[in-house]
Amino acid sequence: MRSIWNGAISFGLVSIPIKLVNATESRSVSFRQIHTEDGGRVRYKKVCELDGQEVAAAEIGKAYEEADGTMIPITDEDLAALPLPTAKTIEIVAFVPAGEIDPLQMEAAYYLSANGVPAAKPYTLLREALKRSDKVAVAKFALRGRERLGMLRVVDDVIAMHGLLWPDEIRAPEGVAPETPVTVREAELDLADALMATLGEVDLGTLHDDYRTAVEQMIAAKAEGGEAVAPPTPGEEGGGQVIDLMAALENSVRAAKEARGEDAEVTELKPRAKAAKKTTAKKTTAKKTTAKKAPAKKATRKRPA
Repeated sequence: MRSIWNGAISFGLVSIPIKLVNATESRSVSFRQIHTEDGGRVRYKKVCELDGQEVAAAEIGKAYEEADGTMIPITDEDLAALPLPTAKTIEIVAFVPAGEIDPLQMEAAYYLSANGVPAAKPYTLLREALKRSDKVAVAKFALRGRERLGMLRVVDDVIAMHGLLWPDEIRAPEGVAPETPVTVREAELDLADALMATLGEVDLGTLHDDYRTAVEQMIAAKAEGGEAVAPPTPGEEGGGQVIDLMAALENSVRAAKEARGEDAEVTELKPRAKAAKKTTAKKTTAKKTTAKKAPAKKATRKRPA
């Protein structure tokens, strides 16, 4: 794999030369923009809005735009003169339990490869220390012109690094939770637990992108002169409709059991103690009422028409 950055891990006074390699890749099908009339490629041109002329890449610089629209030119020399101790160093600043890292902070993932034979020993030392401590390392590093936060952990026999957002880049979830007060019954929670238990666990390696497969099949069919795949029949929209939550949960548990080849029968939940007392009281009252009304019915029958 091709490295995208060369530097070193700073582990106290220990320096470990490493190479940074992308740990992920995109498999999404990409498309080009075309002119629908003749199929010609549509390309973007960078044009100066003052003179309307196309600008070459060598003539394009950077600038910071202020609130009033004023542009302040920034050169590469200006940025290079800034104090950035992590320019070529992944500086470990702390070791913390993995549970303290908020998953919302995680960005791209990288593999750290030992750069050269002398780096093998300190690289292995750090890897084994991370394994034994059962912690992750929090580090600062610079990539693509800005300082970033990272988390180092062990994957198999390799040290991997996840880019992290800075804490102030995580937005608070204000106004996201439902504002309408909702009461969830114990019976509904019991069925939700049953559904979670029925679905069980999954081997993530068995999951695949069905949409990408359908797109590739459609492209292959059109390339061979065939027709496009017919769109699926749209179902009923469920947005904004009131659903029977208990029935939906029971049907979900039944469908999940059928998919796993288990008995699809859903065990009926027993009523709570309070509910049973109320039901008994209602039945007793009903019996008393029937007993009182019975003689009245007989007397009515004896009356002449």
